[in-house]
Amino acid sequence: METRFKIKRFNPEKDEKSYWGEYDVEVEPTDRVLDGLHLIKWYQDGTLTLRRSCGHGICGSDAMVINGVNRLACKVLIKDLGKSITVEPMRGFRVIKDLVVDMKGFFEKYRSIKPYLITDTPPPEKERLQSPEERERFDGSTKCILCGACTTACPSFWADKEYVGPAAIVQAHRFLMDSRDEGKKVRLEILGDREGVWRCRTIFNCIEACPRDIDVAGAIADVKRAILFNKS
Repeated sequence: METRFKIKRFNPEKDEKSYWGEYDVEVEPTDRVLDGLHLIKWYQDGTLTLRRSCGHGICGSDAMVINGVNRLACKVLIKDLGKSITVEPMRGFRVIKDLVVDMKGFFEKYRSIKPYLITDTPPPEKERLQSPEERERFDGSTKCILCGACTTACPSFWADKEYVGPAAIVQAHRFLMDSRDEGKKVRLEILGDREGVWRCRTIFNCIEACPRDIDVAGAIADVKRAILFNKS
């Protein structure tokens, strides 16, 4: 089938503002949007710039706005979109070129919540055990691939670039709910400040945007409750 791709292009070295590039591509209905972008780059316009790596929805590098919704290009099938596909870079980040955005600030916020196990007690002889029920408390949060789709779908982030954002909160949730972790106090202090979890307005865009079906809003609510309980 022939599909028209309308791609938002921008090269800061020569363009004063972004523009739309249009390309007609022969694809199979079961091809993914990423396959179509590859065909454009390889056979029509080698200047098209995008990020991609694993191609299997694991690395999160090819997150972009597809037909108005944050998605991973490697997971969306052509047949589910039809013969007209619009592709844009993720919103709220500075565009480096075409579909590639600057995620430096995003990862700085991720690192700020200390995304690693913190323990002060001596390690056991074998391993730090936990029950299936204890693991289940944070199992959903471990699925986050740091693609940025939830954060760049969030109006609170659009309005305030200092907001830590839903992705970082989900990563913090993964450790806050881990029975083996002892860094709860320091993480709750970080998330309880003015640019932390209280910036969330519970709009639920993050849930729709997440390609891994994580209950982002639920994780944020858990963190809010943890902060309130910790103060009581």
